[in-house]
Amino acid sequence: MPAHLLQEISSSYTTTTTITAPPKEEKTLTYSEEDIRPEIKDDIYDPSYQDAEGPRPKLEYVWRNIILMSLLHLGALYGVTLVPTSKFYTWLWAYMYYLISALGITAGAHRLWSHRTYKARLPLRLFLIIANTMAFQNDVYEWARDHRAHHKFSETDADPHNSRRGFFFSHVGWLLVRKHPAVKEKGGTLDLSDLRAEKLVMFQRRYYKPAVLMMCFILPTLVPWVCWGETFLHSLFVGTFLRYTIVVNATWLVNSAAHLYGNRPYDKNVNSGENVLVSLGAVGEGFHNYHHSFPYDYSASEYRWHINFTTFFIDCMAALGLAYDRKKVSKAAILARVKRTGDGSYKSA
Repeated sequence: MPAHLLQEISSSYTTTTTITAPPKEEKTLTYSEEDIRPEIKDDIYDPSYQDAEGPRPKLEYVWRNIILMSLLHLGALYGVTLVPTSKFYTWLWAYMYYLISALGITAGAHRLWSHRTYKARLPLRLFLIIANTMAFQNDVYEWARDHRAHHKFSETDADPHNSRRGFFFSHVGWLLVRKHPAVKEKGGTLDLSDLRAEKLVMFQRRYYKPAVLMMCFILPTLVPWVCWGETFLHSLFVGTFLRYTIVVNATWLVNSAAHLYGNRPYDKNVNSGENVLVSLGAVGEGFHNYHHSFPYDYSASEYRWHINFTTFFIDCMAALGLAYDRKKVSKAAILARVKRTGDGSYKSA
């Protein structure tokens, strides 16, 4: 449940450049640990929130989701058997569609709209909203709402994919059952005015269902079939079902594996860890202990382009003048946090 390039050279991991309008002068934006964006504060962990005592409510299964998710994964398994007989352009198409749609989540719904770690001009925002629709992981408004709740109430019943409920629940199970009442209650307290004020986000939300049908299912099936004579079965099961299944599972691993496995060099008190394998699949989102320690860093990692295609993409967009005001935590703030709360596994870049 990603896209294109150019290059910008920066002299250190603790400085970033901002292209203002007109894009002439660059300035450095380094943030201390206490500094957060003025736009939002509801993605910062709230340690004062505690789960209510007593047993959890009985699970209510959403059978529609269970059936559709099962059929999707069965279709993907059949797609695996068709991969060897697929045409090269179909492989390439599926990979590029995966990459672009992944960027719609990582650079779009996550780093731009959930955390406001950088700003984007209209052409880039338009590209990201389309890429996000291709990914089909809920519209940006709902995705950002759930993600801010995940950060603020992490590993509690108000966290939509609470990893304390196990790998399966945090990976996909949370999508197969009704939300815990605490998710609805605390999610309703979040300030989402910045999202409601953005016309592009609300336009996507209004037309999400037909847009998803076209961008996630119809278009990726038709293009191989029509443009280079791929069979309909290969187009549907490889270009659509297998590709989509890989995208969503790569994203879900950030919620599950990256919260259960990995070192915690920045904060040993949170479940999220540094997981390189997750970062490979999720184009840079596996440095999760860092991200939960500094959610306002546009790179979601201390190490910038290292196994982090999303940061490379954002930097390329900045070089083109389409991304700006990228927020980066200072090295001093990182080292102070490591010393105070790290687990001792920290290795400097």
